[in-house]
Amino acid sequence: MEEKTRAVGDLLSLNPLDAKGLLSTFGVIGVWLIMFVETGLLVGFFFPGDSLLFLAGVASSPAATDLLGTKLSLPQLLIGAPICAIAGAQLGHYLGARYGRRMFDRPNSKIFKKEYVEKAEHYFEKFGPAKAVVLARFIPVVRTFLNPVAGVVGMPARQFFLWNVVGGILWTDGIIFVGWALAKQIRELIPPEKIDTYLLPAVLVIVLISALPIFIEVFRGWQERRRSKVAGADHDPANAQTEVLPVVPPTERRGSHR
Repeated sequence: MEEKTRAVGDLLSLNPLDAKGLLSTFGVIGVWLIMFVETGLLVGFFFPGDSLLFLAGVASSPAATDLLGTKLSLPQLLIGAPICAIAGAQLGHYLGARYGRRMFDRPNSKIFKKEYVEKAEHYFEKFGPAKAVVLARFIPVVRTFLNPVAGVVGMPARQFFLWNVVGGILWTDGIIFVGWALAKQIRELIPPEKIDTYLLPAVLVIVLISALPIFIEVFRGWQERRRSKVAGADHDPANAQTEVLPVVPPTERRGSHR
């Protein structure tokens, strides 16, 4: 009875943003579930997908026990994680195509805003649908909202599925392999007693790197708006220089009539 009570308490006290806690509590099934929820359900945008995949890769390496105190199956991660991520994104696309337009037509929606549609359309116009779907996998929050938005703007389900598969595999298996490959180096560089101290900053760096495309896009957008304002100011009639005519003295004007 005490063990069950302790287990329930640990579950209730679990921080959904703590990737290490999620792994130790739910294991491979937890990774599968979070991949599906983060990419398929709007409420999953706050889950730590990138850091979870990286730590899952570490947990599937030979150094897993020393670093995290838990061991996961690498084949199960490499097969199940992309399948769940792809299935979740496909569900998000379906929900967007089926219900999204009505949600977006409502101003000040609780979950969506019209700016999400505008941002998705901007990505589609700038990168094309295929590249936008693949790149969105590596951008936190965007990978959650882009899927239903793709359905709202009318991206065909078959085309979305094709690039959804490409992006899902590259994102999940790519980050898992990075964690698996770096686990040995992490164990050699960080003493076991200081793993918890240095592991969180390392994961934070990975999250920031994955969010780098967002910062780049924001900076480019700021530059474009600044250039537009400067160009608009140059063409503003109020700022146009008026020609200065020479002032003719009164005596010269009177003398010209003689």
